Formats: sequence, structure tokens, C-alpha cells
Amino acid sequence: MRVFSSSSFPMEADSSSSSSSKFFAIVHNCPLISALVAFSIAQLIKFFTTWYKERRWDPKQLIGSGGMPSSHSATVTALALAIGFQDGFGGSAFATAFTFASVVMYDAFGVRLHAGRQAEVLNQIVYELPVEHPLADTRPLRELLGHTPLQVVAGAILGFVTAAIASIIYKA
Repeated sequence: MRVFSSSSFPMEADSSSSSSSKFFAIVHNCPLISALVAFSIAQLIKFFTTWYKERRWDPKQLIGSGGMPSSHSATVTALALAIGFQDGFGGSAFATAFTFASVVMYDAFGVRLHAGRQAEVLNQIVYELPVEHPLADTRPLRELLGHTPLQVVAGAILGFVTAAIASIIYKA
């Protein structure tokens, strides 16, 4: 049974492998790099979109959730497809990554989207409370938690493009 694909860089199991060879192996891990690049691009798009729409720089967009495109969808799609491109789409690694991606994307536009909408309603209720009410000075809840289906699809497309380009680069 073959443990590593031709594009993997197996490391020695003993403790003599240097930290530079471990880093070298990580840098050449196409699925990992694809996922990190897809996440970074998605967050940068959100950052610049906020500036374009609101004419203000919001550094929170570089790490925050919610918005267009879904960085969660981009990340897990890039990971799953890069695994598929590297190791084949019939293996258990791709099946696991695909299932993981499906759960994350469902959660993004299902549970988290509705949690954000509930936060909007709760914030409005607290805002309308009389000043003397004990909850009137409650800190507002974050409302931008989830994604619309379009934001999830946009993230998935970004993840697909990132994984496809990365797999071409890594095979070259």
C-alpha cells in the first residue's frame, strides 16, 4: 500500500529531521496551501469591499466571519478539491474533506445565518427597552454571523479556482 502520493514529501519518522525539512513539507502541502490562500483571498475581498461600500477601512474584516464571499466556504472547498486533485476523488481523504465542507457550508447559510437574524431582533428589543431596565445597557450581539446562499456559493467558487490553480502550480 502506498502512503504518499507523488506530490507529497514524506518525512522521516525519527527525531533527526530538522525543523527546516518540516517547514519544507508544509510549504509543499498543496491542500493546506490551497485552503490558506483561499481563506486569505476571501478575507481580503471582504476588507476591500467594505472600503468600497462604506469608504472606511475596517481591519476586523480581515479576521471576521460573515459577508461576501464566505471565507469558510472558500477554505473548505479549496481543501476538499485540492485533496481530490492530488489524491483522487475516489479515496477516503476526499470523502472526509467533502463531508466536512458540506457541513461547514450548510452551517454557514443555515444555523449561523439564522443566529445572526435572531441577534438583529434581540438587539432591536434591547434598544427599545426603557433606560431604567436592567438590560438596557447590554452590549449588542454580533449580527453578521452567517451567509446568504449566494455568499456561500461565491466562496465555493473561489475555493474551486484556488484549488485548481494550486494543483496546476504544484504539478508543474
